[in-house]
Amino acid sequence: MAKYIAQIIVLGGQIIGKAFTRALKQEIAASQEAAKRAGGGQKGQDRAAANLRTGMTLEEAQQILNVTKLDPEEVKKNYEHLFTVNDKSKGGSFYLQSKVFRAKERIDQELKEEKPPEGEKTDTGTGKPETAQ
Repeated sequence: MAKYIAQIIVLGGQIIGKAFTRALKQEIAASQEAAKRAGGGQKGQDRAAANLRTGMTLEEAQQILNVTKLDPEEVKKNYEHLFTVNDKSKGGSFYLQSKVFRAKERIDQELKEEKPPEGEKTDTGTGKPETAQ
């Protein structure tokens, strides 16, 4: 009887070990793919930091606000509509409203990073930034 119990325990351990190994390999592959999509290098680090600060990825924010490209007017229009529709006083969901707000916050952060700082002109023919006076 003890022999059969030992065999069951060993077999169960092998199955769990194989499942754990498979899950670990999938997680590593997903992590590498996410790093590749983020751009790698400094840009990837910046995006990862922004994801941590806001709690969502840029792709998730675009899905929530139903935008495909980072067009500020389209983002603002969709944000205002979804924020108003989900207003708690109108029977909406505070949770969804906060998700909409965080999505707008994440996209605004990305737009701010893409836009060159004000006071710098980049098209002077020399290729060097020129400060406005």
